[in-house]
Amino acid sequence: MCGRYAASRGPEDLAGIFEVEKWEPEETLEPDYNVAPTKEVHVVLDRPLKDAGDDRPVRQLRRLRWGLVPSWSKTPEGAARMINARAETVHEKPSYRRAFAARRCTVPADGYYEWVTGTQERELEVEGRRKRPRKQPYFVTPADGSVFAMAGLYEFWRDRTLPDDHPRAWWATCSVITTEAERTPLAVAPADGPRSLADIHPRMPLMLTPDRWDAWLDPSRTDADGLRELLAPPPPGLMRAYPVSTAVSNVRNNGPELLKELPAPEEGTLF
Repeated sequence: MCGRYAASRGPEDLAGIFEVEKWEPEETLEPDYNVAPTKEVHVVLDRPLKDAGDDRPVRQLRRLRWGLVPSWSKTPEGAARMINARAETVHEKPSYRRAFAARRCTVPADGYYEWVTGTQERELEVEGRRKRPRKQPYFVTPADGSVFAMAGLYEFWRDRTLPDDHPRAWWATCSVITTEAERTPLAVAPADGPRSLADIHPRMPLMLTPDRWDAWLDPSRTDADGLRELLAPPPPGLMRAYPVSTAVSNVRNNGPELLKELPAPEEGTLF
């Protein structure tokens, strides 16, 4: 995780929540209830405006592709595999350490999806039988309905096969930082299901609480040790999780109905 999430808030809402100073109409994205790797997503970042003649970082709402391409890559192949960076090693991995030091962002979301394998399918999987396991998706979201601000990194990559004035000469990409899933009880847990996030999956996106936004986005902060302190997990008990339709498993399905809470899992789970 994170491999799929929902982002329905419009740019006006995000600008107000994150105190954004600059965003352009062409950066606007439609609500997306099934965000998948390689899609374009909204991110919030602090960066000087291009050709402004001023080095002051400006908080911006930008449109980036999910799946980080390091600046030194020869090709963009593999971006879909770099949608996540582990909080424990992000400061030292060659693909992420430069962005961690200078290009950090937040990735706004309503919440994220995670899948739990059904009981019978897990047994078949353990026995080594060749059967694709059926899984029950859960939606994980802040219990108070606030924005889920995922810690992220962004990077720029130049496609040397294209001329400078080509609109696709530069790629702007991002990655979501993940951390160990909480083992403490959920703020709101399903009646018949997981009691903690770790019951669903061992990893989770690193959620940044509002008191960390400014420090995380500040490009003048480059000290690795100081930045790593910001990677501490948020306080426990902020999240809820509930089962949703297996329709979300197909990336072609996209709509608010995907977030509808089910009274019970569609697939029998381990709980």
